[in-house]
Amino acid sequence: MPGKEKKFNVFRITFKPFRPELITGILWELELEGITEEENFILVYTSAENNVTSEKIEQLLNGLMNEGFLEKFSIEKETVENKNWNEIWEKSREVIRVSDKIVIKPTFKGYSPKSGELVLKIDPKMSFGTGEHQTTQLVLNLLEKYVKTGMKVLDVGSGTGILAITALKLGAASAVAVDNDEWCYENCKENAELNNVSNSIKIITGDIKDINEKDFDLVLANIQKNILLEILGDLKIKVKGNGILILSGLLLKDEEEILKSYSDSGFSFVEKSVKDDWISLVFYFKD
Repeated sequence: MPGKEKKFNVFRITFKPFRPELITGILWELELEGITEEENFILVYTSAENNVTSEKIEQLLNGLMNEGFLEKFSIEKETVENKNWNEIWEKSREVIRVSDKIVIKPTFKGYSPKSGELVLKIDPKMSFGTGEHQTTQLVLNLLEKYVKTGMKVLDVGSGTGILAITALKLGAASAVAVDNDEWCYENCKENAELNNVSNSIKIITGDIKDINEKDFDLVLANIQKNILLEILGDLKIKVKGNGILILSGLLLKDEEEILKSYSDSGFSFVEKSVKDDWISLVFYFKD
């Protein structure tokens, strides 16, 4: 974990209409440490050492205005010490019911599970994958359907490790979780320990090219569109014949381009799941 002297820039963003799920999805294209949603604004956290600026955020939001998604917005910036992070983060975390079966809880929140529920203990720290975002929930619901006992799973852009951990809890035999954010390694490791799957998961800091293994039965990639297009060839190499690929992090407007690119590359489209403005796409790969 970084030392306590590390500082973070906090951007307080208000916008109209208030569509936080859309805004946060776009902002994750930047090098962020975390996002919290308040009643009528969001707080975006980024290391003071990186190059995220108000101007870069403004550029992304102006793009949404030009497309008619936003009418107006404002950005305020302040700098906070690292020691303030956990308190701020924990105040915004709640128990999340994803489905009749899957429930996500941080360790500092109480919850009495019902019969048959799978309760995942996830402390997100600064990694993406709290379970709140539509893209994560879409994939979690799809995992209930597609995970089979004994599967070998790859989670690309793993964040907190929530998807890989869930796959293991649903019966997968092994999982590899990879993310290029150094925070994610420690966070995913902690969450794997909390859910008693440490012996079944390999956690790697890097990108998909750093994964030597192939022949994964199930590959997950909850990343924004441009990255999914960029790593298409790498994903194809990792999925075994008759394997399943689940993509998320996508807006409805991304569907056509992703479908065409992946279909042209040999993937067969299976189904689409939708939640608000977000989609997940499932593909089958016949070698």
